[in-house]
Amino acid sequence: MHAFTYHCPTEIVFGKDAQLKTADYIRKYGGSRVLLVYGSGSIERSGLLAQLCQILTENHVTYELFGGAKANPSLEHAREGVALARKFGADFILGAGGGSVLDTAKAIAIGAANVPTDIWQFWIREKTPQKALPVGAILTISAAGSESSDSAVLTNLAEGVKRGLNTELNRPRFAIMNPELTLTLPPYQVACGVTDIMMHTMDRYFNPLDNELTDAIAEALLRTVIANGRIAVQNPHDYDSMSELMWAGSLSHNGLTGLGGNKDFAVHQIGHELSAMFDTAHGASLATVWGSWANYVCDAKISRFARFAKNVWGVTISDETEAAMEGIKKTVGFFRSIGMPTSFEDNKDIGVQDDVTLHDLAYRCSYHRSRTIGSFKVLARKTSAKSTKMQITLRNFKITI
Repeated sequence: MHAFTYHCPTEIVFGKDAQLKTADYIRKYGGSRVLLVYGSGSIERSGLLAQLCQILTENHVTYELFGGAKANPSLEHAREGVALARKFGADFILGAGGGSVLDTAKAIAIGAANVPTDIWQFWIREKTPQKALPVGAILTISAAGSESSDSAVLTNLAEGVKRGLNTELNRPRFAIMNPELTLTLPPYQVACGVTDIMMHTMDRYFNPLDNELTDAIAEALLRTVIANGRIAVQNPHDYDSMSELMWAGSLSHNGLTGLGGNKDFAVHQIGHELSAMFDTAHGASLATVWGSWANYVCDAKISRFARFAKNVWGVTISDETEAAMEGIKKTVGFFRSIGMPTSFEDNKDIGVQDDVTLHDLAYRCSYHRSRTIGSFKVLARKTSAKSTKMQITLRNFKITI
């Protein structure tokens, strides 16, 4: 097990009617002028936005509304929020929604506190943020884990580039988690969330090291998500399954399931590029590529995939290679069973692509040949006589799945 430092300071407020305590927690963490960030019409139709406005008004908390956050949150929208937060004099940012809303709230919090730097400079690593306004989260979609993570992702629409920023400044001060707020989600969104939760753990689980306790936590989380994901996709109104998914979403991305190992996140990196290029849903982009990634990299440590098959899927095959292949097959089959695409062709936002597009995708994913991705098996875009490792992998995504 590698050495690690673990700090997850987000205060979790979990349970029915938890959002009624919002004003108390804003005050606890120093807020008095709140920019309330949210998405589209669902929060209005559900009545949650009106309820939050009433809570803030009754508790004499001054607030300003900033709506319009969409899936694959955009830099351009976040910039508008930064400008509004500065004009309003916000001292606290409250995000009410899913990962896209919360990532937008985090970006606004950093941008408003680091005048006059443009927030994109932080996301492309030209500068390092030194401070941020405090952020609170009210979760309405179990998926990204942004409510307790140190990460935030933005898409630069003008350049077609999606980037993530990891910093402790991104950790929300508190997260209001009421599973009832997720019970109106359509099955496709639930399925995308299930996929994202699983991938946040699998991108940590598949690493070269064996860490008994960390691995066991990851395996238990995956079993829980698989079992409850099946129920929730069929019946999103099932409180028990949706509550299990909500807690799993936070644990999957607050660092706990990967302590002592090397994160891989190649699937996420490729998925980000697919979302930026084709505007496909984040969860769908991950399911699209996972099977081919797994088949391509599993020979780097077949025992890890065999353990995954045994402890997550209950595979009893004694031969490690056969067991590993069966575990990959069952994972891809699960994604397909909940309505997720498992190939470019299955993903109607993408479709079968030619080699020119795949070369461009590899070029973008390698940040114009400036980095490799992954750690379980490193994927690189290095020119050779015939192709490149990343191009070979991407070609597998197209043909093999």
